[in-house]
Amino acid sequence: MSWCLIGLGSNEGDRGGVITRALEELGRRPGIAVVRRSRFIETAPVGGPRGQGPFLNAAALLKTALPPEALLAALHEVENALGRQRSTRWGPRTIDLDLLLFDQLVRSTPSLTLPHPRMAWRRFVLEPAAEVAGGMIHPITGWSIARLWEHLRTARDYLAVTGPIAAGKTSLCQRVAAATGAGWLADPCPRFPSVSVAKDPAGAAADAELESLARRARLVAADAPVWREAVPFWVSDFWLDQSLAFFRTWLPQQQWKPFAARWEEAARGAVRPKLVVAIEVPAAVLHDRLAACDPTGACWTDDALERFRAAWEWCLGRVEAGPVLRLGDPSTEQALEEVLAAVEAMRT
Repeated sequence: MSWCLIGLGSNEGDRGGVITRALEELGRRPGIAVVRRSRFIETAPVGGPRGQGPFLNAAALLKTALPPEALLAALHEVENALGRQRSTRWGPRTIDLDLLLFDQLVRSTPSLTLPHPRMAWRRFVLEPAAEVAGGMIHPITGWSIARLWEHLRTARDYLAVTGPIAAGKTSLCQRVAAATGAGWLADPCPRFPSVSVAKDPAGAAADAELESLARRARLVAADAPVWREAVPFWVSDFWLDQSLAFFRTWLPQQQWKPFAARWEEAARGAVRPKLVVAIEVPAAVLHDRLAACDPTGACWTDDALERFRAAWEWCLGRVEAGPVLRLGDPSTEQALEEVLAAVEAMRT
């Protein structure tokens, strides 16, 4: 038997009644037992068309003998039986049943992604989930549901955008700030000089990166004056942890530990983001963009890009990273919509 966490929501009709009926129907199915259910919480809708009514949300802990795909099919069957219509993304719905966690399984197929890709920063998911499954572990962040909920409630309303050079971090931050009135924390450091990297990565280049790290850390220090500004939230086009990716990309392995200690010293006292937004750019697109920054190709060779990607993924996968929203092309409306919906979901 597997332990599973599901989220339930409704913003049409008898919201509480339909959620209760959904759980009753699930409990009657072979191989599914409803072990615990949360209280109802009411939240504003996140994303989707304007003018929707508020949602009633809940979570339930299940034990099941079904494999993940069969459990997902059962959830869809119950949704359909209760009148669910799938016409508009994030639109109003009679009932919504989401498979959030299935033991510690990590899976990504066209029909099923585990854990649920947006659960780690959604208030309407984490608040009821913490009631029924606070000890369950989110297998990608390595955090318990209780820790994710505590982080969401107590961390500064701050998003850090990360990605390779020329990924589009700054333009995305500008668009988010323009759309929301957020405070934009611009990277105080110029782009890293690629010639220095190629010529002396362990010397002048590393020293320059440490200086950049120190300047960024001062900007987001817990006692920095920027946090006193009256804005709904903050967004930065840099992430302190990305300096660790620089060190792992350019320095020999025996030098990683001392530079990591320097990073920890510089980052101590800095505000950690509530959410990291990671921009993933296809290698071919990145090559074209980097040509303008590094026309000689001395720095960002194919090998260097692969080393950076591996080091960056390592940074994103650290337990200390916390929740991460992954984006494709940041210039699209869908990318902006995803970030704005994430902001709403954290604060609603």
